[in-house]
This record gives sequence, structure tokens and C-alpha cells, in this order.
Amino acid sequence: MAVELILLIRRCCHLCHDMEVALGPLAAEFGATVTMLDIDSDPCLEAKYDELVPVLMHGENELCHYFLDEPKTREYLAGIR
Repeated sequence: MAVELILLIRRCCHLCHDMEVALGPLAAEFGATVTMLDIDSDPCLEAKYDELVPVLMHGENELCHYFLDEPKTREYLAGIR
């Protein structure tokens, strides 16, 4: 079963784009899917994550925000394999 990661973003956010690009190879390595979710389309998400985007999530687990923490994300993905 593939792991689904959620990347909380804003459309005009350069950090969000940077994390999406950086996450691509890591997600491919672990066979994970990445779903992009624009927080501006959901008032609850916007209220909770307004200044933190991008935020990488797996379920309720926040893996990192602002920048991809590759070592932490790699360790997390290896642990749930």
C-alpha cells in the first residue's frame, strides 16, 4: 500500500514550490504519493497553517514545514515501510 503524503501549500508561494520539487525524488524512492492541498480553499486549514506553509503531513503527523527536512522525512518513511 502506497503512503500518501499531504503537502499543504499556497498557490503563489515559492517555498511551497521549492518543497514540492525537493520532495519529488524522495517520494519516488519510497513509492509515496504526494497530494497538494491549497490551504486557501479550506478556512479551517487556513486558520491552522496560515503562516507555516508549506507543511508536509502524513495523516496527523507534521513532518516538516517551510523547508523539506530530508533526513527526518527519510527516517519517517523508512520507519513506516
